[in-house]
Amino acid sequence: MRFDTKIAVIVRSDLADWQKLNVTAFLSSGLAHATDEIVGKPYEDASGNVYLPMFREPVLVYTADTPALTRTHARALSRDLPMSLYTEELFATDNEDDNRATVRAVDADALNLVGLAVYGSRSQVDKVTKGLRLHG
Repeated sequence: MRFDTKIAVIVRSDLADWQKLNVTAFLSSGLAHATDEIVGKPYEDASGNVYLPMFREPVLVYTADTPALTRTHARALSRDLPMSLYTEELFATDNEDDNRATVRAVDADALNLVGLAVYGSRSQVDKVTKGLRLHG
């Protein structure tokens, strides 16, 4: 099935594997709030156990070096796309308040990005991620 919208996660290529997975999970959780339509309905197995809903469409994970990640960030900002971000400094914090304060202290063009997630129309997300390679 082809969707009119697209979810893309972009992770910096030089991170350790555990960091890439951790950043991807955090970024995805941020996008879950982009719109009411991004998440589907809860799941239920034949035994009646109910499970949390997930995104209704695939998540494409890209890899990028620092300059490409910075360029992707600027492109997403210029298109006003819903976006979550993860900076390198967040690896050293241990709570949400410190995370927000760490990001707030740095101008957008100086953020030390290790990952982004964007959501929007397929065409806009394709323009934002142009030139990036899928992870793996």
